[in-house]
Amino acid sequence: MSDVYFVSRRAKAGKGLVDKLRILMGKAGLMKVIEPKDLVALKLHFGERGNTATIRPPFIGAVVEQVRKQGGKPFLTDTNTLYRGSRANSVDHLDTAMENGYAYAVVKAPIVIADGLNGKDYRNIPIDGKHLKEVKIASAGLDADSMIVLSHFKGHELTGFGGSIKNMAMGLASRSGKLIQHSDVKPIVGEKCKSCAKCVPWCPVDAISMGERAVIAGERCIGCGECTVTCPHKAIAINWGQEGVLLQEKMAEYAYGAIKDKLEKGKIAFVNFVTDVTPECDCCSWSDTPIVADIGILASFDPVALDQACYDLVNEAPGLLNNRIEDQNPAGAGAGKDKFRAIHPNVDGTVQLEHGQAIGLGKRTYKLIPLPE
Repeated sequence: MSDVYFVSRRAKAGKGLVDKLRILMGKAGLMKVIEPKDLVALKLHFGERGNTATIRPPFIGAVVEQVRKQGGKPFLTDTNTLYRGSRANSVDHLDTAMENGYAYAVVKAPIVIADGLNGKDYRNIPIDGKHLKEVKIASAGLDADSMIVLSHFKGHELTGFGGSIKNMAMGLASRSGKLIQHSDVKPIVGEKCKSCAKCVPWCPVDAISMGERAVIAGERCIGCGECTVTCPHKAIAINWGQEGVLLQEKMAEYAYGAIKDKLEKGKIAFVNFVTDVTPECDCCSWSDTPIVADIGILASFDPVALDQACYDLVNEAPGLLNNRIEDQNPAGAGAGKDKFRAIHPNVDGTVQLEHGQAIGLGKRTYKLIPLPE
């Protein structure tokens, strides 16, 4: 059983949520992963241009402050995306990060895109996984002396939810590593297609052509799933079978390969922000209404326990009105209901937790330690 520390979203004069984040890091002992002069990777997701639900820069600034007090040398990092968007290369990625508020003047730390200019700066890391024997991990993440993984906990169209496991698996993989994880996911076009062609520019391999409806060339499709979330008519869906299970299990193996050395050496810690819990990933160029009220911030040295605790807290909470659950499955909005299955009924997000536990990434059992208000 792993300890998971928790501060609620409640705030008052002199004890706002940024203050509570500092308290959380101290009580959880997160700074013990850092030694003086360590190069410290703060792994986060900068968000696509137009997304407004990512971790707010003042929180990142507070983490940077604590790392510097410990004698570490922090930098913010993420990897380039597989799909076409505002983060497919380092130049666009840096521009987007700064536009979204992660400029040095705000957070007091530089940004290093972990897999280089165009996603080719990576190393092959051997693992003994169920599906993979090696993983392609961005060099900057491997070369950092220590790491703090800062994740926005939210829904995800392909994996049910995204937390620390997904943040590491996709966010520390090279572009080719992302392709390997997605390779079994194949979308199909349904009758709702209006031939609007909004999906076409997002396809990184030009696999979509337009006729009476969109046509996806199966032999060219790499399974990135961007068309499924870009379609305004919800006409493109994943042809779910074993694909969702394979994606999540490969994702857990990538997360393990990305951090296994730091995990063994006690050089990594994890923080999840259960705020703005949107239905879909921050890779979207928009942010839909949250499905539950803001819950708080959680921290642990175990990413599986941390994600499990966040998953449980969201499902225990009552759902908000006027959001995706109300549109799709109002019965799934109540306290104790699985909110993520209500939004993405074909995806069981607990697969990533179960496989993460099976391969030694962490434990699903946890002790939740709420800190005093």
